[in-house]
Amino acid sequence: MTGEPKFIIEEVDGVTAPPRARVEDEAPADKLTRKRDYLEGFLAETPHGVGANEPGGALYEGVISALRDIYDPEIPVNIYDLGLIYGVEIDDAGHAVVNMTLTTPHCPVAETMPAEVELRVSAVPGVRDAEVNLVWDPAWDPAKMSDDAKLELGML
Repeated sequence: MTGEPKFIIEEVDGVTAPPRARVEDEAPADKLTRKRDYLEGFLAETPHGVGANEPGGALYEGVISALRDIYDPEIPVNIYDLGLIYGVEIDDAGHAVVNMTLTTPHCPVAETMPAEVELRVSAVPGVRDAEVNLVWDPAWDPAKMSDDAKLELGML
C-alpha cells in the first residue's frame, strides 16, 4: 500500500438549493371535494357487441349464476368459486356444455353432482338443453378456487 489518499476532498463555500416542485394553488374548498374517479365508468360498463351466449352475455351469465347456486355438501362454497367448473360453452341454438370436475374421484357426490348441474343449467331461460362432461385432467387443487372461496374457508 502506498501513502496516497484514496479520496479527494474539496472545500466549497456553499451549495445552491435544488429547484422546488411546482404546485398549482388550489382553493381550500377544492381540496376537500372528491376528484372524478376515472375507473368508475370503466368498471360499470359492459362489453359491447357480446352475444348472449358469450362471457359477459345475459345467457352465459345466467348459467354462471345457476352454477353459483350449487354448493358442495361438504364444503360451504359454491362449485363455481370452488373451481370445479372448467368451462362453459353455449352455442347459438341454446345447447350448453359444462366441463367440470370434483375435488376427488371418490367424492361422495360423484354420481349426483353432474346430474344436478345438468338440471340447474337446463333450467336457465334460453338454454335448450345441457350436457355435463365430468373430467379428471387436470386434477382439481385448491389453487383453482376463487379468492372469495379461499376467504370463506379461511385460506387467505
